[in-house]
Amino acid sequence: MQMKSFRLTVTALATAAVAVTASNLPGAIAQSQPIAQRATEASTAVQLAQSSTFGQQETDQDPYLLVANPTSNIGGRQRYGLMILEQRQPVPPAQPCFSTTGSNPTAVTPLTFNNPACGRSTDTNGYLLRTAGEDIRYTPVLEAEEGVLVLYANPSPFAGSGARRFVIGQTDGIVPGGYTQIFLKPGWRLAKQTFEGNVTGRTYIANDMTTAELIAQDEDIIAGPTDPDVPTPVVVPTPAPASFPDAVGDIYEDDINRAVQLGFISGFAEDNTFRPRATLTREQLVSIVVEGLEVAPEQAAPVGNVPFADVPTSRWSAAKIARAAELGIISGYQDGSFRPTNQVTRAELIAIMRRAAEYDSETTDLEANQTGATFSDINGHWAEGAISELSTFCGVATPLNEVGNEFRPDSAAQRNYAAAAMVRLLDCSQTAENET
Repeated sequence: MQMKSFRLTVTALATAAVAVTASNLPGAIAQSQPIAQRATEASTAVQLAQSSTFGQQETDQDPYLLVANPTSNIGGRQRYGLMILEQRQPVPPAQPCFSTTGSNPTAVTPLTFNNPACGRSTDTNGYLLRTAGEDIRYTPVLEAEEGVLVLYANPSPFAGSGARRFVIGQTDGIVPGGYTQIFLKPGWRLAKQTFEGNVTGRTYIANDMTTAELIAQDEDIIAGPTDPDVPTPVVVPTPAPASFPDAVGDIYEDDINRAVQLGFISGFAEDNTFRPRATLTREQLVSIVVEGLEVAPEQAAPVGNVPFADVPTSRWSAAKIARAAELGIISGYQDGSFRPTNQVTRAELIAIMRRAAEYDSETTDLEANQTGATFSDINGHWAEGAISELSTFCGVATPLNEVGNEFRPDSAAQRNYAAAAMVRLLDCSQTAENET
């Protein structure tokens, strides 16, 4: 399994190399500047700074739960991300943030959505590994082996010639299509990162042993129940998240529930609604994409340069917009603006989804895996190619409200369809039978 952090550099180069020019897409969608060198230099600088200026603060382990989160299976391989759930307020009086069921495997039901007492972060929020009091140039990565998910420390390209991966923890099986609890190996614990004595909000996975000692341990993996040498697995159903009242009966109800389960979109806490027919702004779509691809920056991380004059670093979406631009998923208009509060059209949504699919599958050649729709209203439109391509790729592009043969490319995109498009992109497999 490739490391997401490494892919940020490698894939961005490929994305930039094939970027659609402003001559056939609006300036808001086109992207042509390579960013691999800039990303590599930034990564090196961060790693060097971490090793010398950051510390850690010990914390109680009870409020936390480590979880393997199924993300996408594009390419025929199910991928998993690390997610840490936190009970920020005690129970009672606060509501519980998670529950577990069964064993071999241990299924997890996150209850964090719209719950201010809870914290939930993914591996792309910048989990850091720390051994013997020093930050190390390794990344936590989940891989399926012997019927379990193994949490490895994978060395980055800057880890040195003697770097080798080693085990941090593992699950006790794999919950089909759901969340599985991860158990850390002895000696590992969670800690809070500090900078000059102040807590930064980022999470360490820490061990007092040195990296060399951990590599030398070479711990065995305990096979799970899906291994042929052990009994039949215990399949623990994961309860589906409850629908929002205003999403019940919506044509995209199942997709909305799946999107909330994956964590890239949520409802509105003030009235527990999803507002499926509400339109999207450009910054809201960027948030959906970077959260869905698990490339969202650390929420509390400082924002550097945002390449758009109308996106101040203080804006809630600034870091996400900067990350999406860095990866070649978006770009601004010719006047240097991004216009974050403008409504997104369905054509713009598909153009960005295509870039997201290219990034996630690490190829610009998106393989058709189903029969596409024939739309009556896209001929000659600037997004005709993208719409047709994403119709045959995982059925991301479909007729308005899933009926008729009109795509309505210039109509405003709605939250329900945006959720469905991202779910389809993440959940589909490029190895599905080609029906075209």
